[in-house]
Amino acid sequence: MIYSTGRDWLGARHKAVALIGMSGVGKTRISQLLRDDGDWFHYSVDFRIGTRYLGEYIADDFKREAMKVPLLREMLRSDSIYIGSNLSFHNLAPLSHWLGKPGNAEAGGIPFEEYCRRQRLHRAAEAASMLDAGEFIERAGTLYGYPHFVCDTSGSICEVVDPADPEDRVLRGVSEAMLIVYIRGSEAHEDALKARFDRAPKPMYYREDFLRAQWSRYLAERGVEEDAVDPDDFIRFGFAQLLGHRRPLYQAIADNWGVTVEADDIAEVTTAAEFDTLVARALDARG
Repeated sequence: MIYSTGRDWLGARHKAVALIGMSGVGKTRISQLLRDDGDWFHYSVDFRIGTRYLGEYIADDFKREAMKVPLLREMLRSDSIYIGSNLSFHNLAPLSHWLGKPGNAEAGGIPFEEYCRRQRLHRAAEAASMLDAGEFIERAGTLYGYPHFVCDTSGSICEVVDPADPEDRVLRGVSEAMLIVYIRGSEAHEDALKARFDRAPKPMYYREDFLRAQWSRYLAERGVEEDAVDPDDFIRFGFAQLLGHRRPLYQAIADNWGVTVEADDIAEVTTAAEFDTLVARALDARG
């Protein structure tokens, strides 16, 4: 790790940290808090994925739908209108919409194999976006004058790395440039996340072997054909399995490559100085 002790971290002229953890544990809130402090550059992996790597795919999906409308089709073919996504740090809906949900087309689903293809594209984009962070650390300092850097990772980072492999390309690249900080949620956090997801299920990224296993299990348990699957019902089903699948992966990343802080402690942080203190304690606890 690039910081060995809490003292190293607190005394560093240039701090760089990558926040990992489940959706809802506070990664983006802390990133925004640090950015608002004025000395931290906020790098959003999801934003990078949706703009640099998947932006054309997202726009093409919108255009494909527009081409079904005669007037819009005519306007597009004559270059009279422009269609693109308005993806931002605060609005990742275009990326989620493109990733989609498998199942019945009439209920908004897409064919399962198309879903898998998009998952593979997302995986490659996420790995590349994580590795791009190293370049942005330099740009943040030399171009914009930010001394510190926070990488707000996607909730699926644990799915695109092998925490047990000391030569993992992504984890090695990230750990050589930043301190990896795992924000660990409690059972209460997971229960709240499940309840929130149940109310508004959203597209998720799954490792393909895990996804195919859950898809086969779902079809067998529900007794339905692929084109009759309720997309939201499958997403809820898969998400419930995903939480338990990801928990040990996150912990392994922290144990082998970084440090762990508790989500309850992160929730109490209101200043950059308090965040620094929390990270310093985590480094010293690791020993």
